[in-house]
Amino acid sequence: MKSHVAKRSIIVGGHKTSISLEEAFWTAVKEISRQRDMSLSDLASEIERNLQHGNLSSAIRVYVLGYFKNRAADAITQKDHGISTAGKSAPAASGRGPTTKET
Repeated sequence: MKSHVAKRSIIVGGHKTSISLEEAFWTAVKEISRQRDMSLSDLASEIERNLQHGNLSSAIRVYVLGYFKNRAADAITQKDHGISTAGKSAPAASGRGPTTKET
C-alpha cells in the first residue's frame, strides 16, 4: 500500500519552508498542535529547535511517534493504577512530545 505524501508550506522559525509528510502524519501533527493549544508553525518551530541533524520532515515523524507512544504509556499507567481516562485526552509525559536530540 503506497502512502500519499503531501508537501505543504508553513512558517518555521520565522521563515517559510516546505515540509513533505504523509497525510496521516499531517493529521497527527495538527491534532498534537490542537491538544497543546499551539499553532502548527509554533510546534514545527519547537521541533526544529531540538533538531541536531537530519531533516525537519523526519524529525516531525519521530516526534509524532514519540508523542503517541508517551500517551499510550500514560494510559497504561493510569489503567494500572485504576485511574479513569474516560472522556479525557491523556497528555504526553511532561506535557510535551519527545525531543529530537539524541543522547
